[in-house]
Parts: sequence; structure tokens; C-alpha cells
Amino acid sequence: MAGARDLNTLPKAHLHLHFTGSMSLPTLHELAAERGVRLPDALQSGWPPKLSGADERGWFRFQRLYDAARACVRGEDDLRRLVREAAQADAAEGSRWLELQVDPTSYAGPLGGIGPALEVILDEAGAASAATGTGVGIIVAASRIRHPLDARTLARLAARYAGHGPGEVLAFGLSNDERRGDTDDFAPAFAIARRAGLARVPHAGELLGPESVQQTLDALAPDRLGHGVRSVEDPSVLARVVDEGVALEVCPRSNIALGVYADASQVPLHTLVDAGATIALGADDPLLFGSRLVDQYALAREQGFSDEGLADLARSSVHASLAPSETKTAILGEIDDWLATAPDLPGPAR
Repeated sequence: MAGARDLNTLPKAHLHLHFTGSMSLPTLHELAAERGVRLPDALQSGWPPKLSGADERGWFRFQRLYDAARACVRGEDDLRRLVREAAQADAAEGSRWLELQVDPTSYAGPLGGIGPALEVILDEAGAASAATGTGVGIIVAASRIRHPLDARTLARLAARYAGHGPGEVLAFGLSNDERRGDTDDFAPAFAIARRAGLARVPHAGELLGPESVQQTLDALAPDRLGHGVRSVEDPSVLARVVDEGVALEVCPRSNIALGVYADASQVPLHTLVDAGATIALGADDPLLFGSRLVDQYALAREQGFSDEGLADLARSSVHASLAPSETKTAILGEIDDWLATAPDLPGPAR
């Protein structure tokens, strides 16, 4: 039997984590109790919930649970708590850089608008970065289930706070059920983001196949794709992803939870790596999927990735990140140091 290094100490970057979905279950229960909110059983004794996004009904249940959790997040203190706890949880798992995705529309009411809500999140992201040593940048994301004009409003807001470091807006995204809305209609919002120097990081290629990836590449000119795993179903689309240098934020455990893949063996990590894709493993929504960032690396280890291969995945996440160049250099050096240490956990030979 050979040893395996501790994945919690593997330095890495985390590029796919949603704001409400980052919340821990104890925090949700505490906020719900304070506000007198009765949570669905799936967020209490039935956690983690049994989910499926493979059909409209399954996605509706997922969205209903997400909305129930989001309804417990109200006001400045709650926003700051979620940012701070997300940074702390990531730091405990070896993440040196976190890009937290949020639609401030969902939290605007108690703070008087999307601008004040975003300012609170950015301020706490800067403070959490300093406190934890894990840099926290923000991705402003529009929702496919809202009107494309709302996306333009959010893109302009993101542009106002655009930057390149912790506590700043780094990118503009598009999330929610990719079967809803017309991707082409969101192109003007992404053009606003592009002119502001923001990276473009829409979701595509999880609930829909390679045609969704192709359309998103054509319409939105992304730098990264949230998920994008189903590009493997069309070799020409996957080749285009690789050739255009579009990184993929792959969230294996959420793919399984939503029914995209039946089990870990079907998640196409090896296919993507062998094709030359830049991959950044992400946790997506730990609150609903019951798995965090290290769990994604553990799944890769289950698929046969050696510690050298896991280190390569961590390096890939750093290269795909929007961290400042000096931060990337530092993290890459730490990954080399991790690999240079002797294995310290028992594990099967790889």
C-alpha cells in the first residue's frame, strides 16, 4: 500500500461557488430560527437532499430549496457572515483563492438596492481576504430566468466595481437553469462586461449538451464555462473549447447529485484532461449537494488520479483563476512544495 497526501493541505483555487449555496447547514438553521422560517425537511433531517435536475420537475425542486435558503439571508450582517464563512471554509480546505458568485438582486431589498448590497459583499470580501489569507474576489452573475435587460443592469453594476484583486468584481456570469431563456439575448450584457475588462464566466454544458456549449461560445465569448462537462459528447466542440483556451469549472459531485451522471465513474475528468482542457474543480452549492471543494479532489482520486495528477488539477485551477499574477506564482510554488512532501495518509497505490 502506498501513501496519499492530505487533500486539505493541497493549495488550490476555487472558482465555482455560489453565494447562498456556500452556506453551512448550521448557519442556515441558525438564520432560519432567528427569522421564524420553517425550512423544508430536505434542509433539516433529510439533508443532503435527494436531487435531480435532469427534468423540469427536478430542477424546480432544487430551485425551491435554494429559494428557501436564500429567504433566510437578510441584511448586511447576514451578507457579511456568508462571505466570511465561505472564506474560512475555503481556507480550511487549502484554497488560497476564492471567486464567489453572487446575484445581488436577491439581497437588495433590506439594503436599499443592488449597489449597496454589492458594496457590502465587496467590503467583506476584502476583510475576509486579509483575515484568512485566502483571497476572495467576486463574480456578479445574472439569472437566465430573469429578463435580459436585468442582466444588462447587473453588467453595468459589475463594471462600476471592476478590478483585479480581492474585494473587487473580477467577472460577469450567467447562472440558473440553462434550459431557460435564449443565450443570444444575453450577449449585450456580456459585451458591457467585456468593455469593462471583466472576464466572462457563464454556465453552459451541464443540463444541456454540447449544443449549449457551442451557442455560448458563439454568443458570449466566454473566458471560462461553468461546468461545460458535456462538451465531451461532441469531439469538435471539445476541441474548440481547448483551442480557444476556455477553462471549465467542473463540479463533479453536483453533476452526480443533479443526475447529469449516475456515479463518479461517469464524470469525464480523464477525457477532459486527456483532451488538454483547462479544468478548475469547484463545489458549486455545498449547502444543497453536501460536498465541499476537497470532496471534488477526493472524487478525482477515486477515479485514479495520482497525487501528481491532483497537483496538476490544482495548478490548472490556479491558471484558470483571475488572481493577480503574483498570487498565482505563490500558489503554484506552494503546490510544488506539497508534492515534494512525503505522503502522510494511507491509501491505495496509484
